[in-house]
Amino acid sequence: MIKPHGSEILNPLYVFEEEKRNKLLREAEKLLSIVLNSAAASNAVMLGCGYFNPLKGFMDLADAKNVAQNMHTVDGLFWPIPILNIVKDIKEISDSKRIALRDPNIKGSPVLAIQHVETIEEISKEDKDFIVKKIFKTDDPEHPGVDNFYSLGNYVVSGPIQVLNFSYFEKNFPNTFRTAYQIREEILKLGWEKVVAFQTRNPMHRAHEELCKMAKEAVNADGILIHMLLGKLKKGDIPADVRDAAIRKMVELYFPPDTVLITGYGFDMLYAGPREAVLHAIFRQNCGCTHLIVGRDHAGVGKYYGPFDAQKIFDEQVPEHALEIKIFKADHTAWSKKLKKVVMMSRVPDHTKDDFVFLSGTRVREMLSNGEPLPEEFSRPEVAEILGHYYRSQM
Repeated sequence: MIKPHGSEILNPLYVFEEEKRNKLLREAEKLLSIVLNSAAASNAVMLGCGYFNPLKGFMDLADAKNVAQNMHTVDGLFWPIPILNIVKDIKEISDSKRIALRDPNIKGSPVLAIQHVETIEEISKEDKDFIVKKIFKTDDPEHPGVDNFYSLGNYVVSGPIQVLNFSYFEKNFPNTFRTAYQIREEILKLGWEKVVAFQTRNPMHRAHEELCKMAKEAVNADGILIHMLLGKLKKGDIPADVRDAAIRKMVELYFPPDTVLITGYGFDMLYAGPREAVLHAIFRQNCGCTHLIVGRDHAGVGKYYGPFDAQKIFDEQVPEHALEIKIFKADHTAWSKKLKKVVMMSRVPDHTKDDFVFLSGTRVREMLSNGEPLPEEFSRPEVAEILGHYYRSQM
């Protein structure tokens, strides 16, 4: 099986032993504590799941700046995005070496993890600007990732953590949320050696479905991991439970049996385009995948990134042996009226724009809200029905 990133075996930061976990929870009640922001809470969940292997906790400012500058920590680990615990107020914890981290996303803010505090550093506006421009390629406050990063606070709390639960993800998505080590176990059980991962924060239409099938066939994979983001998104994105239902229906009806694992992970979307694509590759390697599909505008938002910047970064900025996972580069896919099937548009040079079935996101939402059927070349009818029900419920 493909090795995890940066280590021989996966080292999730979740405390597996129940007795030890309960002891730590009792200790946490006596510790000074902070309520995390959602970004830091999702980082803690990802660390606990093993997705961020081999990190041991939250980075300090030197590592964050080094990662932003050249995608390596100070110690030389290849890593694309700073993993930080940024807070607004440190008065309660300024002299503490061990603190409880509380969950902002659950009522009552229960303890999510315990952190051993190595440093508490103030992050200057200049350092914030530097990190933002390197990671997001813009400092435009209209960019949702930029806006969120600037809102987090001015203090970086670094140090290793022990994760005691997985926030709301296990309860809210019991059939879908899986850790990296659980996915590895499932892949091993299935006997899959080559596994193609498909990242999604959106429902899957015909083009996505066919892209997964194309990639599987092209690399001769044993199976596909459809891996959906379950954390926070920007306003207007479709909620995870609706996406989950739509994807499950599509897989049930239109994929061969036992060729797809449908799972989700507990992370908030960054909309960091190319850098986020590299992070996606790392944590898909950590959960046992050999290939990641990177398509047009992967992890992008608006017009901040070129359509294929998330593919170019692997050629131009990722060192040759930094990752074991391979990238399947996909062009924009659409239904060809000429060929009566979904194609990669770059592979049919004889086609014009009028030879494809296109629908803008705005038009799709209008049609679904009005109860209009989507063209079957664009979306499976069973998927469209689930999405239409959601949009009509919002009116």
